[in-house]
Amino acid sequence: MEQSEVVLRAIGILTQSAEWIRTANGDSDGNVGAEGGTDGGERGSGEGASGEGQIGSLLAEVFPSFTVSPESTPLEAAHAVTAAALPPMMQLIGAFTYVFAQLAEVHDSGRTDITSEELLRELALRMSRSNDAA
Repeated sequence: MEQSEVVLRAIGILTQSAEWIRTANGDSDGNVGAEGGTDGGERGSGEGASGEGQIGSLLAEVFPSFTVSPESTPLEAAHAVTAAALPPMMQLIGAFTYVFAQLAEVHDSGRTDITSEELLRELALRMSRSNDAA
């Protein structure tokens, strides 16, 4: 999976998370409360499954399938898992870090003309255009 595709999926998950927070807070007009819904991960009954589905789907697409020989020692098996998992982990971390940095830059600059959800949509459009150009 290309990095831009991973970033787009990360944007989708983050965009959806705003909806989960609004639902958990009972806020229908799109405003996230001061506590931001970060109450230790408690969510409404429907959102955990949806989020887990999106995240699980992304993980399934990013992480390769591999096998470890049954004759491998535990250390060899650990090295095989690490070698297979590290690149996709770095890809995921990079995607979420990029999106976070973009959101933080707008927040820290004090801009009030754009919401985080609008910025996420703008980032998704930019990433989609760069995919079309490739």
